[in-house]
Amino acid sequence: MPELSSATLIDGAGPVSSWVQRWSHLVAPHGSVLDIACGQGRHMQWFAQRGHVVTGIDRSPAALALAANFGAVVLADIEMAPWPLMNGSQVRQFDAVIVTNYLWRPLLPLIAQSVAPAGLLIYETFSSGNETVGKPSRPDFLLRPGELLTAFAGLRTLAFEEGFAENPPRFLQRIAAVRADLADALDRPPKRYTL
Repeated sequence: MPELSSATLIDGAGPVSSWVQRWSHLVAPHGSVLDIACGQGRHMQWFAQRGHVVTGIDRSPAALALAANFGAVVLADIEMAPWPLMNGSQVRQFDAVIVTNYLWRPLLPLIAQSVAPAGLLIYETFSSGNETVGKPSRPDFLLRPGELLTAFAGLRTLAFEEGFAENPPRFLQRIAAVRADLADALDRPPKRYTL
């Protein structure tokens, strides 16, 4: 499993995920990107530097103060309050939705709805087994085997990985998937996702 990269470090925010780097070229040029639980904005910065319009959401005002350097930010506790990114009664959609090191199962359907037609989901977080090497260790915060595949079965999976990674040691699940609504009629993915 590829490791985290030291590319594009933000002071104190940590490295950009190699999984995010690997699939970020598939985001439509100048496309809109939502970073859920963005923290200090390491992935916001990555996408902003590539010309994307970036929005980050997090519950930490201190983290968002840094993330605001890279795009729009939304202060919200997405586990305890209604989803803040709505267009009237519709979930606001983005060309790409990024989630790393975060799991709140009730939010998974909203994450899928936030991906625009022909949009991309890049998701990476801890999975079962991580309790043997460190934190998080509670089952509430660890994906079950194949859970991302099940949670995002309505999207077309481009890539999926599950297993152990080193530096630092951790168990992960990763998915890159496209909402292929427009392409389904043609039974093929949009052109930019063709391998």
